[in-house]
Amino acid sequence: MKVIDVQVHLVRSYFEFLKNLSSENKLELIAKLKNSMKSTTRVKNGSLTSLYGAFESKESADEIILNLRQARTFQQTREQL
Repeated sequence: MKVIDVQVHLVRSYFEFLKNLSSENKLELIAKLKNSMKSTTRVKNGSLTSLYGAFESKESADEIILNLRQARTFQQTREQL
């Protein structure tokens, strides 16, 4: 599925969810969306692929996995009936 198709699907889904709002709430939502478009901060790439390689560590993947497994704690308590 292309990114544009996903975005169109999201817009349609949001509309179906929001169409039953009152007129006042719809106007407030429109105002908030309009103000968000005026923001100078823009997301350069909104896809998840832009996050690839974002995590940097001196540890190898195996060391990270080992540390995560060793840090796990399990506490199982049973309630008396």
